[in-house]
Amino acid sequence: MIIVTGGAGFIGSNLVRALNRAGHDDIVVVDNLTNAEKCRNLNRCRFIDLIDKRDFLGRLQTFRGVRAVMHQGACSSTTEKDGRYLLENNIDYSKRLLAWTQEINAAFIYASSASVYGNGDDGFADDRPACEYPLNGYAFSKWVFDNHVRRLAAGFRAQVVGLRWFNVYGPHEHHKGGQCSPMLHFHRQLTSDGKLKLFAGSDGFRRDFVHVEDCCAVAMHFLVNPHVSGIYNCGTSTARSFAEVAQLMIARYPGAAIDEVPFPEQFKGKYQAYTCAELTRLRAAGYAKPFLPLDQGLASYVDLLRSPNAGYLPA
Repeated sequence: MIIVTGGAGFIGSNLVRALNRAGHDDIVVVDNLTNAEKCRNLNRCRFIDLIDKRDFLGRLQTFRGVRAVMHQGACSSTTEKDGRYLLENNIDYSKRLLAWTQEINAAFIYASSASVYGNGDDGFADDRPACEYPLNGYAFSKWVFDNHVRRLAAGFRAQVVGLRWFNVYGPHEHHKGGQCSPMLHFHRQLTSDGKLKLFAGSDGFRRDFVHVEDCCAVAMHFLVNPHVSGIYNCGTSTARSFAEVAQLMIARYPGAAIDEVPFPEQFKGKYQAYTCAELTRLRAAGYAKPFLPLDQGLASYVDLLRSPNAGYLPA
């Protein structure tokens, strides 16, 4: 049995599909189901149970034969200001699951975040804590849990892998609202009035945009290599500007135009202007596949967004 927390969400639902493609049907999906829109992400997926996250921890001792927990569940909002909420959902919840997986000798593959690097002035090396300087509560919560894992690592008897997702885009992010990728934001704007709203200075904001399929492939690599543990970056190691993304987008929407808007005051000082994954350790851990170039990944995603499935995978 494999448990996927956050399994009805963006990366989690894509991960369930990746597991299905690899022949795994004995999957338990755990998620916060308050937003029923997420359920559509699991259409045509195969799993044996769906459990609300509020009930899951109380049922841990009832599970038998758990091989791995792929922990994607968390508060993923980078603008969340309730520190107690972040502590409960991103730190304490994760600590409980980590301890349990060690008790039952099951792999624990969890979502960390490139947000722990802050503005990136000190680099993006996943083996150098000196590179880390989170700029908001969400990033801080991910950093705290990563440090918890580091402190305990020498005593682990089962695999523990943290994956620092960079700027992920792709199918099944509709439910994320304002936290969705710029690709989906831009698509919604372009289909609304034909104008893409771009923050002033966006040619200087450069991010490492990684397709969700690549993230799933990396997670699956560690699932089939249970002897490998550690915290690893997951990005393409190439940074592209928001202005470049905007140009790629409008090229696929005839008659579209770019409308420059002021940069929001509330994001100043809390916004990562640059991200770029350092992949040396990921490659050393045996992951050799190339990452999908942005041009190709964006094209396939836009085609899906503009299809009758409106951004949801058909199968």
